[in-house]
Amino acid sequence: MSSPISSRLAVLIDADNAQPSIVEGLLAEVSKYGTASVKRIYGDWTGPQLKGWKEVLLSHSIQPIQQFRYTVGKNATDSAMIIDAMDLLYSQRLDGFCIVSSDSDFTRIAARIRESGLTVYGFGERKTPQPFVSACDKFIYTEFLLKKDEGKPAKDKPVAGVGKDKRLARLLRDAVEASSDDTGWAFLGLVGNYLVKQMPDFDARSYGFSKLRELVAASNLFDIEERPMAGGGSAKSVYVRERG
Repeated sequence: MSSPISSRLAVLIDADNAQPSIVEGLLAEVSKYGTASVKRIYGDWTGPQLKGWKEVLLSHSIQPIQQFRYTVGKNATDSAMIIDAMDLLYSQRLDGFCIVSSDSDFTRIAARIRESGLTVYGFGERKTPQPFVSACDKFIYTEFLLKKDEGKPAKDKPVAGVGKDKRLARLLRDAVEASSDDTGWAFLGLVGNYLVKQMPDFDARSYGFSKLRELVAASNLFDIEERPMAGGGSAKSVYVRERG
């Protein structure tokens, strides 16, 4: 994947399958992976159902794309969004796409974009069908992007006894083993990359933790060590190793 600083991303939003309340959290999350060079949202803006979106588009510089509903029961919005995605893909000006929808109709376009060597970040609700989730390089549930009244990101209470979750424990152990050097220590950044490759929707926030390090520490399965980063300064690199 390209570095977040240089990555040029297209953010394509299915207005029929996303809520305007996520917009601030969405754009903040996108900024972790690159620059939103293209921001478009698709829907039938002649009806009242998208009123909530209309109120936030201007302040966030998101371009609305009009798509009339010609036939009842047919999702013309998806078709327009997919066609635009292909046009943008062939323009060869982008490094990745952010597809915002909980609709499985975008599974094939996500796979096609990845086949071209670009990164796909999916955003959708927990109800999103697994095929679309798996078709993305990384998938973020939009429930994590909502804001509470006090303006802080919504955060669940940490799940008790995460170390007793056999599936999670196995996933973490496999990630550390695959990322470790001959001494058994693994750079936490590589561990995180491995986890996402194995499970695109893996997210420490699913367990109530804002960071992977917090989740790893709470599991009580690993030793954690901070090391100075090359070049000096106060920045530290985090390494983990399974406890003997």
